[in-house]
Formats: sequence, structure tokens, C-alpha cells
Amino acid sequence: RPMSSSLYRLGRLSARFPRTVLLGWLAVLLLGWLAAAGADGTLDDAVAIPGTEAQRGIDQLDERFPELSGTTAQLVFAAPEGRAVSSYREQVEQVVAAAGRARDVVAVQDPFDPDTPLAVSADGRYALANVQLGVSLGEVDPATVSDLEAAAGSLPSGSDLRVSVGGSIFTTTNVQVSWVEGLGVLVAVLVLAITFGSLLAAGLPLLTALPGIGISMAGILLVAAFTPVNGTTPTLALMIGLAVGIDYALFILSRHRGQLATGAPVRESIARSVATAGNAVVFAGATVIVALCGLAVVRIPFLSIMGFAAAAAVALAVAVALTALPALMSLAGERLRPHPGSRAVRHATGDPDIPVPGFIQSLIDWITKTGRS
Repeated sequence: RPMSSSLYRLGRLSARFPRTVLLGWLAVLLLGWLAAAGADGTLDDAVAIPGTEAQRGIDQLDERFPELSGTTAQLVFAAPEGRAVSSYREQVEQVVAAAGRARDVVAVQDPFDPDTPLAVSADGRYALANVQLGVSLGEVDPATVSDLEAAAGSLPSGSDLRVSVGGSIFTTTNVQVSWVEGLGVLVAVLVLAITFGSLLAAGLPLLTALPGIGISMAGILLVAAFTPVNGTTPTLALMIGLAVGIDYALFILSRHRGQLATGAPVRESIARSVATAGNAVVFAGATVIVALCGLAVVRIPFLSIMGFAAAAAVALAVAVALTALPALMSLAGERLRPHPGSRAVRHATGDPDIPVPGFIQSLIDWITKTGRS
């Protein structure tokens, strides 16, 4: 078939010139990040849904009251138990005045203003002062947050009034990768190592997922320099890119190791793996790409960009699986060939004596017995 023939040639070419292929991907990755750094794009958490009444109201607010269209912060005052916050009125006014002098602040609400009775809690212990900034979230200077925190700490020495700063100014627009994602990768390595019985084979799917993810992140930051990109977009592209990158690599790697177990030459096995399992990778990738691009149907700009970014990450995962993975398998060579008598060899040769865990065998027996009855 034309597709299989083309993939066979691609796999064989990647296996023949592995270093050239890997250096090519590395060059694309470096150029992408250099371009993103030069463009200095920033993410934007502003959400716009054109055509809705809410959006029209926001647009009118921006037009008629631009000073109120920026982001906000809050100062929360808490008096000790048994005391009213109104007894600290002078200290509250001192903090409010200091916050009003912070950069980009256009107004600070007086919590004791009779026109805002809900600014003081029913028990009188707490008070809330809204701080209005004249800039959007993406334009907030980090020094503004420092100024507000300094204002909250400007109470007289020994005061038992507590002041906290909160609000949307603490919302981050950067890509945040926490220890949770690292733990997920560690679990993935453990599962793959148990499945393949080889740390080398377990590491290849993760290793091949990284170039696609890195290029995707660079591309998103580059696009953000020219059009608004929601801060959630990189996280979505990162998670989907990592998931499909590992899955697609597993398709090809598993087929390759099965063929090596039957004695196939390394390069020939790589080419045949890309020609056969690569078909499934292309089909699966195309399906996911179409589904993600379908987010554009709702005509919400930030959702469309999120869909396109995630679709690009999937397309890169497919390209990496069909080129970089065969190159890495070629460099690994005979080290990926399963050892005689290993589980991979028994699976490949159809040995009926493959050990099955007890609970799985019990489940099989129960299903068989139920079906007969």
C-alpha cells in the first residue's frame, strides 16, 4: 500500500542516518526556543466570548469606564476574636492610603464607607477593601504586588490587626510544571519498565516525547507574541503531547521488540515497525487532530487557539514517533533485542507457557465458567 511503502522508506532512512535525524530535531528545538525568546511573547488569561450579552457588557465597561476594566486585588482585615474591626479604623485607613499609592492602583475602596455595607462582616471582625488596578492581569508589574504587600505590612509595631492581600493579581500566566507532573512521569517509567522488562526500552517512549513537547511549548510562546494565547493553552498541549507521544512510541517500539524476538535484523525490523505500527500512529494522530481542531466550530477564540495548539502538539508527536524514535532504536541496536526465555520472546513466539498472574487466571476461569452455564 502507498502509505505503508512510504512509512517503510521513512523508517529505513531514519534508521540509516540516526544521528542526522536526531541533530535535525535538536536544531528545530533550539531554533524554536531562540525564536520564542526573541519574540518575548506572554500568555493572557483574559477570556472573551464574542456575541454574548456578557461580553457586550464587558466591552461597554471598557469603553465607558476604562479605569475599571483592569484587574483587581483585595485587602482583608481581621480583628482578634472578641473585637470589632471598626476599633482599628485608623490602622485600616493607614493601610488603605498606602495601597492607594502603589503603582498602577487607580482606586481603593474604604470598607467603612456607608455605601458599601457588605464590606464588613456580620460579626464585625472582618473587613474587605477592593483595590482597582488600571492594567490587565498580563500587564501587572511584579512591583505592584510587592507594593500592596508592603502596604499590608505597614501597621504600627505591636498591632494585633491582621491584613492579607489576595485577588486576581496572584493569578499566574506562566507555564507551571509542578512535582505532580514529575511524579506522573516517574510512575510512567515504572510501568513501562515492568511491561518491557528493560529500562532502556522503558526510557525510549519518554525520551521521544520530549522533543515534540519542547517544540510545542516554544511554538505557543512564539504565537503568543502575535495573538492572545490563554494561559491554560501550554498546560493542555503539554499533557496531550506527553500522553500521545508515549502512546505512539509504544506502538512502534512494541512491534520492533516483537520482531527482534523472532530474530529479525535491527534496521529491517525498524522499517517494518514504522510501516505497520506507523499506520496506526498516523490514523490515531489524524483522528485526535481533527477532534481538537473541531473546537474552532464553537467560534470562541481562546478555545480555538487551545485546540490548534494541542493539535500541533499531536502532529509533532506523530512526526517524532515516525522519525526520531526509529533513529533512537537504530542507535540502541541489539540492546533492545529481548533475552532468550524472556516474557517478550515468549509472547513473540506464541509460547503457551506464559505465566499469568493468579487473580487474572481466576477471572478468566470465572468468565469461562459463566459463559458455559
